[in-house]
Amino acid sequence: MPTKPFKGVIKLDVRDSVPDWEPYTPTRAPEGAPNILFVLYDDTGLAAWSPFGGRINMPTLQKLADKGLMYSQWHTTALCSPTRSTCLTGRNHHLNGMATITEATIGFPGHCGRIPDECATIGQILQDGGWSTFWIGKNHNVPETDLSAGASKKRWPLAMGFDRYYGFIGGETNQWYPDLTEDNHAIDQPYTPEEGYHLSKDLADHALQMIKDQKAGNPSKPWYMWFCPGANHAPHHAPQEYIDKYKGKFDDGYEAYREWVLPRMIAKGLLPKDTTLTPLNPMPPEIATPADMVRPWNTLSADEKKLFSKLAEVYAGFSEYTDAQVGRIIDYLEESGQLDNTIVLYAADNGASGEGSPNGTVNENKYFNSYPDDIAENMKLIDKLGGPDTYEHYPTGWAAAFSTPFKMFKRYSEYSGGTCDPLVISWPKGIKAKGEVRSQYHHSTDIVPTILEICGLEMPKVYKGVEQYPLSGVSMKYTFDAPNAPTTKKRQYYELMGTRGIWENGWKASAIHPPLPSDLGHFEKDEWELYHVDVDRSESKDLAKQYPEKLQELIKIWFEEAEANKVLPMDDRSGVAVLTTPRPTEEAPRERYIYYPGTSAVPESAAVNVRGRSYKILADVEITDPNCSGVIFAHGSRFGGHALFIANNRLQYSYNFLGYRPEQKFVSNELKPGKYTLGMEFTREKAGPNAESIGTTNLYVNDKIVASGPMHAQVGKFTLSGDGLCIGYDSGDAVSEDYKSPGRFKGGSILFVEVTTEKTQYLDLEKMVAAAFSVD
Repeated sequence: MPTKPFKGVIKLDVRDSVPDWEPYTPTRAPEGAPNILFVLYDDTGLAAWSPFGGRINMPTLQKLADKGLMYSQWHTTALCSPTRSTCLTGRNHHLNGMATITEATIGFPGHCGRIPDECATIGQILQDGGWSTFWIGKNHNVPETDLSAGASKKRWPLAMGFDRYYGFIGGETNQWYPDLTEDNHAIDQPYTPEEGYHLSKDLADHALQMIKDQKAGNPSKPWYMWFCPGANHAPHHAPQEYIDKYKGKFDDGYEAYREWVLPRMIAKGLLPKDTTLTPLNPMPPEIATPADMVRPWNTLSADEKKLFSKLAEVYAGFSEYTDAQVGRIIDYLEESGQLDNTIVLYAADNGASGEGSPNGTVNENKYFNSYPDDIAENMKLIDKLGGPDTYEHYPTGWAAAFSTPFKMFKRYSEYSGGTCDPLVISWPKGIKAKGEVRSQYHHSTDIVPTILEICGLEMPKVYKGVEQYPLSGVSMKYTFDAPNAPTTKKRQYYELMGTRGIWENGWKASAIHPPLPSDLGHFEKDEWELYHVDVDRSESKDLAKQYPEKLQELIKIWFEEAEANKVLPMDDRSGVAVLTTPRPTEEAPRERYIYYPGTSAVPESAAVNVRGRSYKILADVEITDPNCSGVIFAHGSRFGGHALFIANNRLQYSYNFLGYRPEQKFVSNELKPGKYTLGMEFTREKAGPNAESIGTTNLYVNDKIVASGPMHAQVGKFTLSGDGLCIGYDSGDAVSEDYKSPGRFKGGSILFVEVTTEKTQYLDLEKMVAAAFSVD
């Protein structure tokens, strides 16, 4: 915003001078400007929620739909970070540098994971326009390499136009033990699950507090709040009473659900009467990704049906519980007289998630490590699903069911199963229609232009001295009072992890290609399908052979859009390969890391990487109390991680391999008070059948091996995000069952901890570490 010139008079004496406050007076929003509450869920297909015909009861969403509009053709990018970037800036995801999630970025303009200065955010424009701006919950648009305490905060919420932030910086987090950030710094969760904690409730508490605080001091000022709960992303966690609401509700299986829900969606006017179901496994078998296949319900064992049904029950309970928390916000707005002039947008960022594999999982971390699930192991935890002991995700069958009637689900951008998502808009003061459906074709890039038009603002051509990319989206405001108006959107490209499609004027071309993890490549050999989606909403009838010229026209347009939006190159490499790719950081690569007690958890992106290699952990520790106990070093959680700690007066190193019990433990004899160099060494000897590291671990007290044995270690991340490396305590969920988080070290002191992946022998390092005590 340009600085306004000073128009007063300046003399030697203030008595002879004339002040001018205009250059220093904040811009006021227009009189009567609305508040905006944008609720954005994760991983939810069009057929999941009750207002859209689904089985998951959403009373708050239903209340809003009854007072507003439901959109049946609102689309996303098919993945969280890319979609959220479009909702933030109004530009296509590649223009935002968000071709994929921030953990899978590569060094190309459209794939860098850094929203450029050419893409000003809705937060910045509203903030400059006189709105208070709040961001609550998930933020998956901070570069992975910028997550540590000392890293750049340029792309954190407060630098992107938001006055306040409270939530988690990353793709997912444990709902019982979240990794929390307030404004620009990490914080501990305020209370425990035993005391009633759940992240959805905590987020709603902070949302209410921010609104109340704002109205206390600035009652005439409108506000914008982006409320992004962890739901419905894995891990699916919910209070037991909400899970119990759905007992037996999914026992008929996912094929039966699809048959049940489609007529309900048609009856609600969300789909044309002649809409047909698509195949459950539509990908050609020669290119289909095994992890994304659906196992027919009638081929499952009794135990598998029981497990799969329970996993869906937990997901449903998680969704409804979070809707109840949103309801607390809506109720307060109604009680305080704000709801009438509050625009509420309630949506999901992509289709239902297929990341649970065909068998479902009690630990989604296995998916990110390309490690197979075991039904017998999962059944052991069936009565604990949804609680702190699991990190669960339903099987691919439910992803397909909740994305009815479309093909596939999240990550598949060529099909509407990945991109067509629920959207409700309610604004009692500004929308006359109540409980109606809008079927105009729209996209997540259209949210920002809609808000700007409603608020009487424009995206500037130059912002803070930087020429801006034009908005990719169009306003949806015309649909509020024109149910049958033709869509004003002309075309929309799609590309994600090697999948791609193009929509223009009611026609859609789809290149058939599985997403990461596939390693398929050969994009030039992709076969394209053609659909007339204006009449075939479910994309069930391929017209490529019938209209070859139309298909070629759309393929040409896709490449035009790819050039204009920085789409190329496409990347479909395997998940482990992409997620573990080294990326430039502010620190040069090194083999030796020194950590000190008293620091915040170090995010995995900035912590020492011991995955897939030999490593050593050494600590200088002084024990002053015979009952000394607690964590020396911890990284990860009960669902994957390792820790060096003292319990029962003994040194212990535990490696928790993807949550398998019993965990791998190495324990010393009893330790007496004194000064020690304590540590361990893992020597990797080979790779196992699933690429896991297999080798030998030695546990040391000073220069003596006190325990030794075989060990296997994961090669993928301990978690997608969160559960960072800690010294002197364990943040969030405990790695080992032998201490309770946070397990703070007491009865002594830790001088420092060294973690190294270099080839120097442990005993040589031990001498150097022990020498640190000599300064005393």
